[in-house]
Amino acid sequence: MRNREPPPYADAAAGDAGARLMLAALCVVWGATWPIMRIALNEVPPFTMRTISVFVGGVMLFAICAVKRRSLRIPGAKGWVHVAIAAMLNVASFSVFSTFAQLSAATSRVAILSYTMPIWAVVLAWIFLRERPTGMQPIAIALCAAGLGVLIYPLAETGIPIGILLALATGVSWAAGTVYLKWARLQADPMAIATWQVAISFVVIAACMLIFEGGPQLQAAHRDGLIATVMSGVLGTGTAYGLWFSIIRRLPAMTASLGVLGSPVIGVISSVLILGERPTLADIVGFALILAASACVLLSRSAPALAAAESNGDDATPLSAAPVRQHGASSRSAGRPTHR
Repeated sequence: MRNREPPPYADAAAGDAGARLMLAALCVVWGATWPIMRIALNEVPPFTMRTISVFVGGVMLFAICAVKRRSLRIPGAKGWVHVAIAAMLNVASFSVFSTFAQLSAATSRVAILSYTMPIWAVVLAWIFLRERPTGMQPIAIALCAAGLGVLIYPLAETGIPIGILLALATGVSWAAGTVYLKWARLQADPMAIATWQVAISFVVIAACMLIFEGGPQLQAAHRDGLIATVMSGVLGTGTAYGLWFSIIRRLPAMTASLGVLGSPVIGVISSVLILGERPTLADIVGFALILAASACVLLSRSAPALAAAESNGDDATPLSAAPVRQHGASSRSAGRPTHR
């Protein structure tokens, strides 16, 4: 009796489920990093802290690539230009803006407002990638917008501090980097892309440290500050960016962008437990709305439909819609390069 072959969407659905588990893990890792950074900033200047954490994270990513024997090759000069631009948006800007934001605003608020990213990513993905909101994503967008409005409105009445503006800038740069990386269609290992982005960002941030702080400033740092600085690199840079750049190659940009909205909720809970911050009623309502938005995205299921579109050789399939593994379709018809 001949065995039946699995349906064409089986591998795609499995890959999609794996990417969603990675997304949940990323929420916990990134969320816990926020109060750790705040502890580090109590004793270590911002550029010094970020230079060390990015260096630690970069070394970790290079080590992971070596152990797993992942190729670090970036094809052609054009590919390196794409990686450099994405690094400035995804890693360097995110690292600097989010760090300075915490110096003049509560960590819990910075964590939440940095995740205006999905709103900007949805707009940019719709314009440049032709990815229209589907399924429960419009509901998630509405919940996200409502939650952010509840959080920002009380601040607007009394004057918005610079930390809040920097937190919003963090979200805008992250969204632009996410969509740019999706548009670039780099034919390289996602871990290589993540690793080189962190390496390039290290050079940029280290240069800022030398210019504005005159070199590493660790004289006033105690054990807690030093440990927090290293851990922010291990978790927030090494582990988190390794997961993130793999996820956005396996899920649509809007799903990935909206799914990580669970991270600031973890960040707020961690800030309350570790830093002793006390969210207001508006904070709590906003956090709840954002968590609901995240749940809407994580519970949506669209892999079979996407695989069906690919098997039909639909050239109109958006770039980010193709599943991880290809089933007899060329990378051109799938709308993205074949993954190795």
